[in-house]
Amino acid sequence: MSIFALADLHLSGDPPQKPMDRFSPAWENHWDKIRAAWLAAINEHDTVLIAGDTSWAMKWHDAAVDLEAIAALPGQKILVRGNHDYWWSTVGKMNQAMAGKLNFLHNNFFVAEGWGICGSRGWVTPGDPMFHPEDEPIYQREVIRTRTSLEAARKAGCENLLLMLHFPPICLQDYLQSCNNGFTDLLEEFAVKLCIFGHIHGDGAHMAPQGKIKGAACHLVACDALNFQPIKLL
Repeated sequence: MSIFALADLHLSGDPPQKPMDRFSPAWENHWDKIRAAWLAAINEHDTVLIAGDTSWAMKWHDAAVDLEAIAALPGQKILVRGNHDYWWSTVGKMNQAMAGKLNFLHNNFFVAEGWGICGSRGWVTPGDPMFHPEDEPIYQREVIRTRTSLEAARKAGCENLLLMLHFPPICLQDYLQSCNNGFTDLLEEFAVKLCIFGHIHGDGAHMAPQGKIKGAACHLVACDALNFQPIKLL
């Protein structure tokens, strides 16, 4: 029984309404590649963490075909919201619609293989050139949601914590210089052991924070950075 991870599936129906190969030839038939690798490596007893940007859909009913396609694959799936997941609704409504076939991580936590799986969408962090005044309340809210998730897992007795974000916990420009913000403070405070994230694509992948940040081993799991194969974390 293992824990796998992947992010940025960017699905858009079958056939896809927004083919990803418009961005790069590497994305041609990317869902077929993901599905084949998934079926080859993952069984019903495994857990798959999906770190955001699952579907391009704007509304829930349009995302349903993508979510059902994921649900049909083996394993327990735990999803966190990405910045393009506009279809995301309340956890109660999503749980009811999916009838337990998918697990949505939002102000809560899950347990897999003895690990507390925590997380939130995250957001661009202060110090990033893309951080603007209007980002401040969103950033602060996501830090609070991350804390809520981590506190719930710790209160339940989880000693090993894995944090799943969509955005990286630090901006790329801060890497190797300064990594102090609300998210990295939480990594340290809760002694998080693993932190996974997506959001970064293409040539930006080599700039993604890797190695340990505040004691947490960090991994970029965007699917194009993984050659469209879920990575085994544990």
